[in-house]
Amino acid sequence: MPPPWRGRRRRARGCRCTPAPRADRYAQALREVEHLPGDSPSERRMREIGHLHLTRWLPALLDRKDRLSMAAGLEVRVPFCDHRLVEYVHNTPWDLKTPGGDPKGLLKRATRDIVPRSVLERRKSPYPTTADQLYEKDLRARTQTLLADRSSPAFDVVDARELARLLEHPQGHFDTQLRRNGLETALYLDRWMREYGIAPE
Repeated sequence: MPPPWRGRRRRARGCRCTPAPRADRYAQALREVEHLPGDSPSERRMREIGHLHLTRWLPALLDRKDRLSMAAGLEVRVPFCDHRLVEYVHNTPWDLKTPGGDPKGLLKRATRDIVPRSVLERRKSPYPTTADQLYEKDLRARTQTLLADRSSPAFDVVDARELARLLEHPQGHFDTQLRRNGLETALYLDRWMREYGIAPE
């Protein structure tokens, strides 16, 4: 099911940009990628994916890391994000980055003399996500409250019918960030537009 955004979008007061269609933004991102001469099709594709991760996804993770650490009074460092290391590894051929098909093979080989074997062979743990059904229950209740208030400025951007259709999924459906994205974004948008007095022109 597509996200509950209206097909026709309008500029909001106080917003400096008009959201471009997703396909256009994706194409623009791919045009930013610098390919090396002689790259194979698979190498070109992995370079594109790496670029998208570094420029689109990683900033969100770093922002979340900053907010969570500062809320606890901690200063977190990310040495693997040193720009010299990132630039060097980004231009390393994919086969060298993943020897034997190991996604972190290059890192493991570079550190095997100083990192315990138990750490090197530890199973990868994904970035945590909230899958508690109590959170989903609260998320559904908040979305239903939003749908009952048609005065919300968010409905100039969000299609209320599509948002309501998302709630037709059975309990337990919204167990990943991707599946919850439509509900969460609608709620965030409503709060943001109310707090800052944003109104579509």
